[in-house]
Amino acid sequence: MKSNLFLPLYFLCALLLLSACHYPRPQLEKEGLSQEAKDSLTYLYERHYTWNTNFLVQTDSVDLASWPVKDRYDRLYKGQRVVVAEFNIHPADSIDSVWVKLAHSEEVQGWIRECDLMRNFVPDDSISQAIYLFSDTHASYFIIVFALFVAVWLIRAIRRKRIQIVYFNDVDSLYPLLLCLLMAVSATLYESMQVFVPDTWQHYYFNPTLSPFKVPFILSLFLACLWLFVVVLLAVLDDIFRQLSLSAALSYLLGLAAVCIVCYFFFIWTTRFYVGYVFLAAFVGLFISRVRRSCKQAGYRCGRCGGRLNRKGICPHCGALNE
Repeated sequence: MKSNLFLPLYFLCALLLLSACHYPRPQLEKEGLSQEAKDSLTYLYERHYTWNTNFLVQTDSVDLASWPVKDRYDRLYKGQRVVVAEFNIHPADSIDSVWVKLAHSEEVQGWIRECDLMRNFVPDDSISQAIYLFSDTHASYFIIVFALFVAVWLIRAIRRKRIQIVYFNDVDSLYPLLLCLLMAVSATLYESMQVFVPDTWQHYYFNPTLSPFKVPFILSLFLACLWLFVVVLLAVLDDIFRQLSLSAALSYLLGLAAVCIVCYFFFIWTTRFYVGYVFLAAFVGLFISRVRRSCKQAGYRCGRCGGRLNRKGICPHCGALNE
């Protein structure tokens, strides 16, 4: 009987969480809005872009149909900018019924299917272009960084130098592991949006912002994680270059970059099959246990490098005498 009393509360919580994952529908009932403004807001909510939205040609070239003249096209080239001028619906079109009129200049204007618009153009915004670039080339970046890390690792192994890497034979700092955890959380949130609320991410792609406020809750968490990632990265750089030599610090940072990229792809892939949340919970538990173990260690720190000491005396990290 008691569990039945909590069912409405559970339902309300689930409803609030789901509603917090979507952009709010525009209020078209407000007085003073013209029909053109209402149509523009409707297109913005449904298609995530609207009239006067600026796009940039991303492919080498693309053709615009110059209606009503048949078989006449205007060609645009990579880097040229266009603006959305008009929408039209063609129900008989078996490929895509939505056609969009784009204007590059007074002389160069034409129509294109919406599917071709999505494939050949990118929003004329630096954040949107960064999202497009990262999603398009992240695999090659991963391979390059990982190959560099393996090459450096082999060189240092040949020279019989001890290799330090995050968590295994790690430096005396929690920031590198926290950085990997933030990358895992960001990847999980990103893929969760792709799986459960793809319209939210698509709307953000066309209307980006760096502010974690006034956006859906899940997107707010994602942006907050990105900002925390930047802050923790600065703390990592400060700790690493203070504890290690220049060559060892560069090797460690290259390995940390490879681990972060592995975390990104691992949680992207596992979240698609819903097991990523289990791995993320395990990662959080691992980090908490590492924090507890770090807190139980001795409270002495070196006066020169800040490294942990079990007792006063010579610092094993930098060799300074602490009395």
